[in-house]
Amino acid sequence: MRTIDFSNYLDVLSGLRKPWQGQYHAMYSSVLGGVTRDPLLMQVPIDDHLVHRGDGVFDTFKCVGRAAYNLDAHLRRLMRSAAAIGLSWPGGIGEIRKLTLGTLAAADREACSGRVMIARGPGSFGVSPYESPEPALYIVVYAAGVPFMDKHPEGASVRRSQVPVKPARFATVKNCNYLPNVMMKRESVDWGVDFVVGFDSDGFMAEGATENFGLVTKKGELLFPRVEGVLDGTTMLRVMQLAEALVEAGDLKAIAFRDITEADVRGAAEMLIVGTTINVVSVRSFEGVPVGDGAPGPVGGALNARLMSDIATNDALRTAY
Repeated sequence: MRTIDFSNYLDVLSGLRKPWQGQYHAMYSSVLGGVTRDPLLMQVPIDDHLVHRGDGVFDTFKCVGRAAYNLDAHLRRLMRSAAAIGLSWPGGIGEIRKLTLGTLAAADREACSGRVMIARGPGSFGVSPYESPEPALYIVVYAAGVPFMDKHPEGASVRRSQVPVKPARFATVKNCNYLPNVMMKRESVDWGVDFVVGFDSDGFMAEGATENFGLVTKKGELLFPRVEGVLDGTTMLRVMQLAEALVEAGDLKAIAFRDITEADVRGAAEMLIVGTTINVVSVRSFEGVPVGDGAPGPVGGALNARLMSDIATNDALRTAY
C-alpha cells in the first residue's frame, strides 16, 4: 500500500482528475479560509460531522445572467434550518451572503447553480455535536441544470414512492442527511419514471426527492400540501405568488395549501412539480394513468413562463455578482 504525505500529495492529486469535474467551478471553504477554482482542491475534512453523520444544513439556488435568483430567501431558509438543529454561523447571514457572492464572482459564470452548506465542523468521529469546536462553511458553484420542460416538453411521468415520508420535524429542515431523498431518486431511475412523490401515513401527498408537488383541480384551484409537513420550497412559494395574477385574470379560481390525497391527484386537471433547477413541470401521467388529458395543461405552462420571466427580469429578486 502506497503511503501518501506532503512529499507526494500533489502528484497523487494530479492523477485523479475526472471528466465530470469540469462541471465544478469554484468552492469556498472556511476550513481553508479561501476559495479555489481547482476541483481537486474542493475537499471537506473527513472528521467534519457533515461527512460521517450528515450533521449540517444546506440550500441551493440558481444564477442566470450573472445574478443569483431569490438568494435572500434561500439564505433565510438556510439559517432557519441551521437554528432548528442547533447550528449557527458566527458571522451571521450577512457574512454568508458576502462570501457567497464572492465565490460566484470567482467562478465567473454567466449561469450556474450554487450551494451553501453550514456544517457542524471537524472535531471527531463521534456522534455528539459538542465534539466539534466550531462550525464550517462550504460554498460550491457548479454547472446549471437544464429546466425539465426544456428537455421534455411532453411532460413528466410520476409514480408513488415506497420510501417512508420524513416526520414533519425533519421534512421542514433542509439538512444534509438526504438518504431518504437518495432512495426516492433511485426508485424513479429503477422504475423508469421521471419523478416519484411520497404520501404520508394519513394518505396525504408530501414531496418528491428534491421537489414540491401540487395540482390544479377541475374547479380551477391551485393546491400544494400544507407547509407544516413539507419543505417550504422557495420556488413553490414564489409560484404561489405568481399565480395570483392568474386568479386576477380568471384563469384560476383559488390558491391554497391543503391536504391532497391520491384520489385528488387522479381527479385533477393538472399535476405540477416545482423546484429550483426544474422550474415548473407539468405531469402527463401518475402511476401509468394520464393526468387530465395526458398532456401539459394551461396553468402549468403559464406558471412556468411567468417563473422563467421572473428569474430573468425581476431585479428585486436578482443579486448581481
